[in-house]
Amino acid sequence: MTTESRNSINDIWGQRTPHGPTQEWPIRVDERVLETPERWVRGTCVLCSNGCGLDIGVKNGRIVGVRGLATDVTNKGRLGPKGLHGWVANHSPDRLTKPLIREDGQLREASWNEAMDLIVRKSKQIVEEYTALGIGFYTSGQLFLEEYYTLAVIGKAGLGTPHMDGNTRLCTATAAAALKVSFGSDGQPGGYEDLDTTDTILHVGHNIASQQTVLWMRILDRLAGPNPPKIIVIDPRCTFTAEKATIHLTPKVGTNVAVLNGLLHLILRAGTIDQEFLNDHTIGYDELKATVEKYTPELVEQLSGVPAAHLRAAGEILANTKSLVSTVLQGVYQSMQATAAAVQVNNIHLVRGLIGKPGSGILQMNGQPTSQNTRETGADGDLPGFRNWGNKGHIEQLARLWNVPLNKIPHWSPPTHAMQIWRYAEQGSIKMLWIQATNPAVSLPQLDRVRKILHKEDLFVVVQDAFMTETARYANVVLPAAIWGEKTGTFTNVSRTVHISCKAIEPPGEAKSDLDIFLDYAHRMDFRDQDGEPLIKWTDAESAFEAWKECTRGRPCDYTGFTYEKLLAGSGIPWPVNEANPNGTVRLYTDFVFPTSADYAETYGHDLETGAAHTQEEYKANDPKGRALIKASEYREPHEVPDDEYPLWLTTGRQVYHFHTRTKTGRSKELQEAAPDAFVQISPEDAATYGIEQDDWILVESRRGVVIERARIGDIEPGLVFIPWHYGYWDDPSRPRAANELTLTEWDPVSKQPHYKYAAVRISKYDAKDAVPQPGLMRRAAQAATNLLSRNQAEDNTAPKSQAQQPKTTQRVDG
Repeated sequence: MTTESRNSINDIWGQRTPHGPTQEWPIRVDERVLETPERWVRGTCVLCSNGCGLDIGVKNGRIVGVRGLATDVTNKGRLGPKGLHGWVANHSPDRLTKPLIREDGQLREASWNEAMDLIVRKSKQIVEEYTALGIGFYTSGQLFLEEYYTLAVIGKAGLGTPHMDGNTRLCTATAAAALKVSFGSDGQPGGYEDLDTTDTILHVGHNIASQQTVLWMRILDRLAGPNPPKIIVIDPRCTFTAEKATIHLTPKVGTNVAVLNGLLHLILRAGTIDQEFLNDHTIGYDELKATVEKYTPELVEQLSGVPAAHLRAAGEILANTKSLVSTVLQGVYQSMQATAAAVQVNNIHLVRGLIGKPGSGILQMNGQPTSQNTRETGADGDLPGFRNWGNKGHIEQLARLWNVPLNKIPHWSPPTHAMQIWRYAEQGSIKMLWIQATNPAVSLPQLDRVRKILHKEDLFVVVQDAFMTETARYANVVLPAAIWGEKTGTFTNVSRTVHISCKAIEPPGEAKSDLDIFLDYAHRMDFRDQDGEPLIKWTDAESAFEAWKECTRGRPCDYTGFTYEKLLAGSGIPWPVNEANPNGTVRLYTDFVFPTSADYAETYGHDLETGAAHTQEEYKANDPKGRALIKASEYREPHEVPDDEYPLWLTTGRQVYHFHTRTKTGRSKELQEAAPDAFVQISPEDAATYGIEQDDWILVESRRGVVIERARIGDIEPGLVFIPWHYGYWDDPSRPRAANELTLTEWDPVSKQPHYKYAAVRISKYDAKDAVPQPGLMRRAAQAATNLLSRNQAEDNTAPKSQAQQPKTTQRVDG
């Protein structure tokens, strides 16, 4: 019998525990169990980037529930709907339990020896014929730190390939880029604790109420207590977050830089900048001042559609607040001028001197729970420990640590970002692509192109996952992976807080942890250091963690004071944790010294408009020597805009009940029933123009593809169309419904993050009995969707039936 502290499907955020800025956030323990557990095992939620501490309830070798960890600093016992319900995916009947190998066009079961021998044989053959440049890795934001670090060493010191990135490029690359540009290194300046005391919160392109539900609970509790903060929201949609805003700015998509320049203009005009801080601890202010001078409220209204009066009201708050927390997410990161816009948020804090102080912090948010660790460990294209690709001394540090020749570590050019990896696979220079715990056949832009790449005869695809995803159906080898609750490891949330999540149950069948798979591969490839010893010297998660600690010594993300024992003591701990900070570090830069010195910085910077990298010599000539960098940017119009043929803007995003392509959340009955299908959100004005009513079918077309979705009317600006991107074809191949059929292949010049937040589309009311515009395009899209499930149908008879017709909840769903 189910026991739960609340029905989190209908009551997303739970009851309020009000508190004021001088009080600690009160404890509230959320729990949901199906049976009384025999024991509780320490874990951490991995279904958003918040990183909430929890306990996993186990009975008879199965997970039977979860409860929030009251002692954890991140959540004080609270859990969101995904955390309370998503764990049931562990016991889904369609888990992958044995390796699969493609033979005569079909996937058949194989032994681990057979599967790994094939991967190793292909690896050695490709290296022999094409060098290690023929191998690429596309990883996730779902693995643990220990697994990422092992993968990074395999790629950078074992094989020596620069082709390593992951789906974190789609969600968090701009966060890293913006922090490097302004402060010289990755790492969030503030912590979640700053929300407990701040006077003002600025959410830019971030619907925190849906994306980080527990963090929103923290804000709601402030709003319910004495001296609540003011909230400014910049978002073209009326979201749950926007409903609580003091000021809600609704810009046209792609105009973030114009709006932020306008806010900076108003702050400077108000005369409330911290001139002493700017003089002593920053460089670049004069250029910013000259740039934003012309972005008057009237010009910003002309460029963005934000009424001048609304901009002035927001500017007045920002110019006069005594403390400020800013959060930024995909509305910035996946849009035009992503890095430039995110940097302007940093600039707001720098011109006011609101950084490194209680209540003042910047949270350049992550989209995934462990994406911070791809950046820390170098599994995403960065170098481990926030080292600089262009700094030979940093490369030498790694060469000594790993005991490999300097030139084994690829550093002759910038690392290959994800979109370029896929381009190399398309062109044929990458011959083997190893994909772990991600589903690019639904999550990448312009899906028709992605499917063609995966289907190429000369591309050997390895997919490491727990389920037969749309991507796994294209693989030459499928490796069954253990997931959360079935393995032990650590990861870092947006607040730099490191948590441990322990193995509670055995994985099903022959599934193995990603760490064990990587260790097996390294052993079979016989990677050696310069002394002839095994390159990978660790054998389990804890020894991998110990090796990682040494890699971080002296770097901004210093882990040397961590132990598994310390992490099991009752709460996550924010890095750096070392001799100087044995109990962790709530916020960085309290001394106003930034990691920008030429010999220490993670980057030498880029031109924000072109992405051109600055050289070491250029950087040294104006060495910031510990000062923050203020970088200005002019507004540029998006490269695809509505026209007569495609007159509307498209933007995409998340829903509160689902995570990514629903690989886990879609297998939870309650979460799936709460949000069973995609939809097209349009304004009442556009609905009237096109003769569309609530729940009508709509055909949405871009220059790249089509989708067919139900209409949802309201809470969005005229001229804008919104589609949630979680929905693919594993559970419903009946129609094209993946939002990324429509999106364009374009990315930010600095962060290389794709632009999902704008594309030009047209819509029409759809009736299957009527003729369809562009029938050839429609047939191809529908056939592509059907082929996703028809391929390998013989060996995949366990996929759940379509749930698209299940009853919908009356609870409003937000993206």
